[in-house]
Amino acid sequence: MGRLLALDYGTKRTGIAVSDTLKIIANGLTTVPTHTLLNYLANYLAKEDVECIIVGLPKQMNNEYSENMRHIRPFVKKLQSVYPDIRIEYYDERFTSVLAHKTIIEAGLKKTDRQNKALVDEISATIILRDYMESLRIQNK
Repeated sequence: MGRLLALDYGTKRTGIAVSDTLKIIANGLTTVPTHTLLNYLANYLAKEDVECIIVGLPKQMNNEYSENMRHIRPFVKKLQSVYPDIRIEYYDERFTSVLAHKTIIEAGLKKTDRQNKALVDEISATIILRDYMESLRIQNK
């Protein structure tokens, strides 16, 4: 059974989260500089079986794509060409950064930790993955 891997793609950093092999739990994996993302994924995918990569879909409140979509599309196209056997899906990422900040505050982390953008990106990827997995459970009921 392959894992699910989620990306909160940003122009500077990308948060990464992964499921367990049973696809029950979403865990933050890491945050990497975006310019190293393809190399990181190559190393990870060489060791782990991933059946689907979920990419955060940046939408605004009016349902239009945000500015970041012009960076995400070419990346996803490249990813599809490099890994044609891995399914790639988009999943709405609205409010994930807000939820990530709320999670950090509720966890009681210090102010310096709350300002750690890499941590916010990793938690955002985890929220994307958790919500994606929950949507699959609802669809299958």
